[in-house]
Amino acid sequence: MALKALYPIKFQPIFKEKIWGGNKLKSVLEKETDGESVGESWEISDIDGDTSIVLNGSLKGESLKSLLKAYTSDLIGKKNYSIFGDKFPLLIKFIDAKTDLSIQLHPNDALAKKRHNSFGKTEMWYVMDADKDSNLIVGFNQKMDSDKYLKHLKNNTLTEILNFDRVKTGDTYFIEVGRVHAIGAGVMLAEIQQTSDITYRVYDWDRVDASGNSRDLHNDLAIDAINFNMKDNFRVDYSKIKNVANTLVNCSYFTTNYLPIDSEILLRENTFDSFIIYMCVEGEATISTIKHSETIKKGETILLPAIIKSFKIEAETAVLLEVYV
Repeated sequence: MALKALYPIKFQPIFKEKIWGGNKLKSVLEKETDGESVGESWEISDIDGDTSIVLNGSLKGESLKSLLKAYTSDLIGKKNYSIFGDKFPLLIKFIDAKTDLSIQLHPNDALAKKRHNSFGKTEMWYVMDADKDSNLIVGFNQKMDSDKYLKHLKNNTLTEILNFDRVKTGDTYFIEVGRVHAIGAGVMLAEIQQTSDITYRVYDWDRVDASGNSRDLHNDLAIDAINFNMKDNFRVDYSKIKNVANTLVNCSYFTTNYLPIDSEILLRENTFDSFIIYMCVEGEATISTIKHSETIKKGETILLPAIIKSFKIEAETAVLLEVYV
């Protein structure tokens, strides 16, 4: 690939039909999909077989993987490139659950590496839309150990010990590896996670697909991956000061800030030695460098390469999630 100047990059969304998916990605976020049960829009992905393709500018048609190989640290930062090499460290999604997702969890880095040669899957959720009385399932509603858990699993009473959290727009959750969880019916959210597609499904509401088949469960793998001693610290409290980057999650895998813009031009400096991702969860904003300008509206995502150090964000009203490693 002949190297060209890097700029704010948009990617073609990768849509995933799911048994639990709906149509909010199309009807609310105006995604160009004809599917009636699209559960996920992968905004930025370096998962094998699902690598994002550039949608805008002079690099249109190039894959994220080819950009990583060509631009290395200019794309993701020197520190990140020294750790991850030609592998993009995050997977960015919008998710629409028309019905409940399966009860599931994700393994940690060590277990995922040993079993699947993969990263683990630490993730976070920002709720963009929630029907009345919608829930997220996060953790247990009582002190738990493996014997008690397995008893409920065997008796098909797992839901009796799960913690159901009623949610509304703006609620934010940090889902560490080993925590049992599920997105409930009627919830649409933004998800930021490690680059991993490893999920251990432990219960799927006894449902079957159009052919009468139930989905695979992974209880043998899951029992060693569940952390029964986690604190109930999954709800994220955060400030919402306008025109300021308010910290949502700051962990070893990613930092996410809540950035509400109100009739302002924000001058931003990239001092993180990292790419920056912006997910627009409300309104519309324009991100400009010296030579390039791109607008993102609700439901769109943009990647600013690490080499871009100064830029501005302009919006009459918008809410962005700002993500970097």
